[in-house]
Amino acid sequence: MRLRHSYLCFPLLAGLAVAACDNERAPAPAPSAETSGEKRSIFRPEFQVEPIEALEEQSALTTVIRFPEGTELTEAARAELATVLASPQMKDGGPIVLRGHSDAGGRDAVNLRVSRERAEAVRDWMVENGVDAERIAVIAFGEQNPEAPNALPDGEPNEAGRAANRRVEIEIAGSAPAAPEEPTLAESLAEKNDESATGSSPETADERSTQ
Repeated sequence: MRLRHSYLCFPLLAGLAVAACDNERAPAPAPSAETSGEKRSIFRPEFQVEPIEALEEQSALTTVIRFPEGTELTEAARAELATVLASPQMKDGGPIVLRGHSDAGGRDAVNLRVSRERAEAVRDWMVENGVDAERIAVIAFGEQNPEAPNALPDGEPNEAGRAANRRVEIEIAGSAPAAPEEPTLAESLAEKNDESATGSSPETADERSTQ
């Protein structure tokens, strides 16, 4: 009876020894965030939210208002100005430059005056629609910066080109910082010519409607 009891105890002792060895080999569990005091995200790494970067700065806005004839704003011009009014650059409150141009169909003094009147028509519309007049600078160029040829190769008037030249260029500064720019030579000459033309003789109705 004693020998049989010994055989029964041997498997039990062997099992206990193996279990003890397994416990020695098993690595200790890593400390949890609660025990270590370290805060851990509940999201997997691929779902981590990146910091929101600063909004992109706005570049300057440039566009052109066309004058098929005269100095009055057309419906198409008003529609374009409404788009400009709703632009982020306009809402940012930066300076606005209006550059008026004419074709070469009349005297230099008349062309200069008409180009200024076109720019002033755009300025007046902006002011009537809530834009601060202090933001707006008007420069008259007359015929000196054509966008298209005023005459055909045979010397005849280029009506399509002259219509393209009757325009006002709008530039509104964006929110991106820019170094202050000195007036170009053309802008300086335009301002001087505009001042000298103040005492010139008045133009006729025909000249006013075609430049």
